[in-house]
Amino acid sequence: MIPHQGTLHSIYKTGLKWKGEKLHRFLIVIEKAENNYSAYSPDLPGCVATGATREETELVMHEAIELHVHGLVEDGMLIPRSHSSASYVAVQE
Repeated sequence: MIPHQGTLHSIYKTGLKWKGEKLHRFLIVIEKAENNYSAYSPDLPGCVATGATREETELVMHEAIELHVHGLVEDGMLIPRSHSSASYVAVQE
């Protein structure tokens, strides 16, 4: 389960380990579709999720990333480094 957001942010920022395991941080993009939400991670091609709400989609995507990463480890593959970032651009009409 996801720890409190502030705690997780602090762990990522300091590079500490969570429960003895190295943490990996991946950007996710959540988009509103016509009747639901969908999410993907630019650093994990093919790892996607959907949900009825934004919150549900974020939770399901977190689970999908965990499964994806554990599958990579089980297959002896490297976990990709996260290179993606996001920002907003404000423009005036």
